[in-house]
Amino acid sequence: MRAVRRTIGWLVGLAVVAMLGFVLWAGVRDRPQDMPWAPLDLGQPAGLFTGRKLAALTEDFPQCRALLDRAGVRYTVLPPRSDGQCGYTDGVRLTAGGARRIGFAPAGLGIACPVAAALSMWEWDVLQPAAQAAFGARVASIDHFGSYSCRRIYGRDAGNWSEHSTADAVDIAGFRLTDGTRITVARDWKGDGPKARFLHQVRDGACQLFATTLSPDYNAAHADHLHLDQANRGMGGWRACR
Repeated sequence: MRAVRRTIGWLVGLAVVAMLGFVLWAGVRDRPQDMPWAPLDLGQPAGLFTGRKLAALTEDFPQCRALLDRAGVRYTVLPPRSDGQCGYTDGVRLTAGGARRIGFAPAGLGIACPVAAALSMWEWDVLQPAAQAAFGARVASIDHFGSYSCRRIYGRDAGNWSEHSTADAVDIAGFRLTDGTRITVARDWKGDGPKARFLHQVRDGACQLFATTLSPDYNAAHADHLHLDQANRGMGGWRACR
């Protein structure tokens, strides 16, 4: 029994030391957003737990709206929608101006608020820096295949409902730059040219902000788009990046 207590005491002590080390490490890096308990701030660079905090906003629409407001993101709230097993109560439509300078094609994209928050961070921290570095131009608009769709995963007749069924997912088809350059997942994913490198870079950046990021590297069903969703699997839940 003493040996068991000594082992438990040793494990607890090790956990405390590890936590203190983590706190000091994050403090030295001057990145408080790496702490799981630090409040989410859309204006700060993504930290180790930013993606999980964004996904957790699926349970707190008022907090999600407050974060968009604080970050200067303009949006309109969509009326709740209910279609049997599908629907949403936290839908928003991002509008032009404010802190966001990017548009969507087709226009009028409606998405769940946590997706809007992650898309805003993706624009600021990933898309624009990558586009400037690779092409010397900004992303003017995002081409997409939509968000809300009342269906199960892969459109099957049975099984789990897709994150699209609650507008917690969006499918990104490509990008248009301010200099007229167009980049599409379907045409430009393969190879080692600047467009392919850009697409892979923005996919990798999305993995820090979305619960699920799927690309053509995952399967044929995603050959022409990046699937980004905010499935809330909890702070310790699994995340997908393919």
